[in-house]
Amino acid sequence: MEQRPWHDEYPLEVPTALDYPSVPLPLLLKDAAERFPEQPALTFFGKKTNYRKLLELCYRFADALSHIGVKPGDRVALLMPNMPSYIISYYGVLFAGAVVVQLNPLHVERELLRHLTDSGADTIVCVDLLLPRIRNISEKAGLKRIIVTSIGEELPFLKKTLYPLLQKRKGSAVQVDVDKEPLFSFRRLLRAARPVPATPDIDPDTDVAVLQYTGGTTGAAKGVMLTHSNLTANVRQCKAWMYRLKEGAEIVLAAVPLFHVYGMTVCMNFGISIGANLLLVPKFEIESLLKTIHRSKPTIFPGAPTMYIAINHHPLASVKYRLSSINCCISGSAPLPLEVQQQFEKLTGGRLVEGYGLSECSPVTHVNPVWEKRKTGSIGVPWPDTDCKIIDPESGEEKAVREIGELVIRGPQVMKGYWNKPEETAKVLEDGWVRTGDMAYMDEEGFFYIVDRKKDMIIAGGYNIFPREVEEVLFEHPDVQEAAVIGVADAYRGETVKAFIVRKAGVGVTEEELNAFCRSKLASYKVPRIYEFRDSLPKTMVGKVLRRELREEEAKTPPQT
Repeated sequence: MEQRPWHDEYPLEVPTALDYPSVPLPLLLKDAAERFPEQPALTFFGKKTNYRKLLELCYRFADALSHIGVKPGDRVALLMPNMPSYIISYYGVLFAGAVVVQLNPLHVERELLRHLTDSGADTIVCVDLLLPRIRNISEKAGLKRIIVTSIGEELPFLKKTLYPLLQKRKGSAVQVDVDKEPLFSFRRLLRAARPVPATPDIDPDTDVAVLQYTGGTTGAAKGVMLTHSNLTANVRQCKAWMYRLKEGAEIVLAAVPLFHVYGMTVCMNFGISIGANLLLVPKFEIESLLKTIHRSKPTIFPGAPTMYIAINHHPLASVKYRLSSINCCISGSAPLPLEVQQQFEKLTGGRLVEGYGLSECSPVTHVNPVWEKRKTGSIGVPWPDTDCKIIDPESGEEKAVREIGELVIRGPQVMKGYWNKPEETAKVLEDGWVRTGDMAYMDEEGFFYIVDRKKDMIIAGGYNIFPREVEEVLFEHPDVQEAAVIGVADAYRGETVKAFIVRKAGVGVTEEELNAFCRSKLASYKVPRIYEFRDSLPKTMVGKVLRRELREEEAKTPPQT
């Protein structure tokens, strides 16, 4: 790629172009196990698994899959929170030459059925707590094999003993009869299988490793085909960017769901590639998370703004818990407000920078330099070998510096296409360039700024209004914890701006106060005309606010007059 403005902003240690050996993705784990066999790879509620053992378990699972009829190219769905079985399953499936289908444990039966049917997966690995949902849809989904695992089986001895009693008391215990087809016990399969080293017979450049379903924040979810080369390229880009990290010595706080493309790459695949210890957090609970940080001293914390906000606002975060082990954090999945960044860095002493990505790009494409110059409000600069431009969304003509248009991206991490959707693929992928659907601009130094989703833009009285700009102002108010802005129908202006506000605990900021605050910082046509105060906002599991859901709620109400 020829010289681009952002190349001058790269740290001296980061090259603008990298080598990308064409290798299967699971060889990242094999390489780490050869270099750091006795180093902890996973820590789950205090129970550690080293790299040598993790690789053996993944080999065993690959062998088990082949014995129960899973063939190379078959799709195998995973339905679990962050737990050792997830990682063993993920790499085991890949070692077997099959394709991982990522499923969200929060999805209801209808959503799970849609993804299973679309992917053609006939095998699923699921945690026992979610087995009732799978049982209800297994026949319609065409599932031939259901492999059941349990959180309790993966806990340290004492916690493992108490776990069934706790589940029974909570009323969430699940009876599993694994002696009946098509149910298989995950642990029994592992014990019966052989730890035979596996090298899948695949073409990394063309064979799909993962089907990653889009979050559905802007419409129906689609299966993104990510090849082995796509995913290993993104890991190599991440390693180049995070050049100060010490291989075999880092501890990654894996609180972002690993079934999400961000957690999969930045927590799991990247963490394993550098021989890090992954602290697996199955559910984000602020008190438990703070205890984990205090006790286990993670050095890397990839997260979403809502996670950092929760830590900032916890009354004992700076008093009871020691958070100074955190060295660097990349925030993704949603815009990072400046106030959140500054407060978190003051609290921990670490560096928190905003990045950007999308499922179609494995996912990371842009990040601010972690230890060098960064820019407030910017998603940073493109990663090595990643080319970007801003175009007119209608004509495709390239925009000038600081002109707003649609961000398009080309690079080794860009997807192969959408699963079984050639028409949808053609709409967003052309000559290697993927259209992001995000409106953005680039400054003179090559830093990029996301203005908003193209579909989220509000047109009020002929003026274009981007929700993110209004939300950034609302976040500056000291009494606002969270904010989301959408356009709602207006009989006179076409659309008008509505803000959904979550107040900080113990404060009672009013609509009048927020209105005055916004008017001091925004053009009058951008100021929200309607405010609604809520206890929480609808979000994806990684903390991205679902504006689409808010719009759907509003569509059921009469237009403003």
